[in-house]
Amino acid sequence: MNTQHIAFVGGGNMASAIIGGLLKQGFTAGQIDVVEPFAEARAKLQQQFGITALEGPGAALDRATLVVWAVKPQSFKDAALQSRFHTKAALHLSVAAGIPSDSIARWLGTERVVRCMPNTPALVRKGMTGLYARPAVTAQDRQAAEQVIRTTGEFLWVEREDLLDAVTALSGSGPAYVFYFLEAMTQAGTDMGLSREQAHQLSVGTFVGASELARSSNEPPEILRQRVTSKGGTTHAAISSMEQDNLKTLFERALHAARRRAHELGDEFGAG
Repeated sequence: MNTQHIAFVGGGNMASAIIGGLLKQGFTAGQIDVVEPFAEARAKLQQQFGITALEGPGAALDRATLVVWAVKPQSFKDAALQSRFHTKAALHLSVAAGIPSDSIARWLGTERVVRCMPNTPALVRKGMTGLYARPAVTAQDRQAAEQVIRTTGEFLWVEREDLLDAVTALSGSGPAYVFYFLEAMTQAGTDMGLSREQAHQLSVGTFVGASELARSSNEPPEILRQRVTSKGGTTHAAISSMEQDNLKTLFERALHAARRRAHELGDEFGAG
């Protein structure tokens, strides 16, 4: 892997998370280039990582063996068309939400395309990423993509591209759902007399602990929940209130809305 040269198109938070992980993995700053149009962002990348940050695509991309596309969906097509003559020999790894690999392959003039959907815990190396590879992607290409994504946390492969919309709905958008519940728990705690700091610490610690218990257990979440929920107890009162408000159905409906929007993004920005 360390004989490779990686170029990033887009230098935002996700690119920074991956770059930081690659450097810790043994890459040198000289093996990484970033195309980032905003001067302030370029300066930050250069200062933080010591890498080469370019204003636009050019001959420097010719040496890239792998290109990570970390641009916003609405910017992808223009960036790809500007870069395609410098990157045809590279493997392409897209972290852009919704843009179908058919469009990416057409814009870049290559079938070696891997799409992935990471999430923001990648910034602290606790990410969860789903990946999909087009048929032309080799086993060696998959391994190269995995080694890049592994720097941000865990990953899994899906064998149908449309399943990435479900990945987006569950894990891509998922951190926001957790933060949403943390907001509510923290506010409830302060309403009950705790300080905001105490309520926040209790809420975050509970999510971390419950998630770790779910990860380490062989039992499904339903059983773990039932073990905490003694009939007539405090947890039973809370769960009963949620069920009366039909919270589970509403939450499931929200995830389906996220999936639909992921599909719409592909239709909106993947045409042409």
